[in-house]
Amino acid sequence: MTTLRAVVLGCSLKKSPAPSSSELLGREVLAALADHDTDGEVVRIVDHTVRFGVSTDEGDGDEWPGIREKVLAADILVMATPIWMGQPSSVAKLVLERLDAELAETDDEGRMLTFGKVAAVAVVGNEDGAHHVTAELLQGLNDVGFSVAAGGSTYWVGEAMGKVDYNEAGPKPDTTGAATKTLAANAAHLARLLKDRQYPPS
Repeated sequence: MTTLRAVVLGCSLKKSPAPSSSELLGREVLAALADHDTDGEVVRIVDHTVRFGVSTDEGDGDEWPGIREKVLAADILVMATPIWMGQPSSVAKLVLERLDAELAETDDEGRMLTFGKVAAVAVVGNEDGAHHVTAELLQGLNDVGFSVAAGGSTYWVGEAMGKVDYNEAGPKPDTTGAATKTLAANAAHLARLLKDRQYPPS
């Protein structure tokens, strides 16, 4: 079986080595994907200089082009974000804005370079909003060419206004864990189907 490649874009507001619950969930997705012959890596966006903009390269030391290369080399993209005030993090929105440039990047047959790649989402927070955040991100990722598998998200939400983070809450195999396993199985399945049979040119 062909080994797939995944990249997790960690959209925490905290730079490494600060612990990040959203990155932890993203790493758990990678671990689950490994059961389906998929390897990968995590890129914490705030550890890099990523400029605001909607082009593939904003210049002036912009490190997005290198991250973009990893995204385009992957079969599966996972965006992992915390919830802030019911919204995806500002870092996640920055990533979506940079991915907007893919609308103008096409192959020789007019397909976006993201066609044939699968997107998934991992969300954590101490308040409601996981479904809203997931909807925003998956819709945006689909707009710029990514496909979404059934059950293409996993999340954990703690008590409203609580202080327990995902990385402090202990194992959750029957809830978040089950969703993560489904995400991994279906994302890898769809990625293999698309790798074998790319979308037709329109």
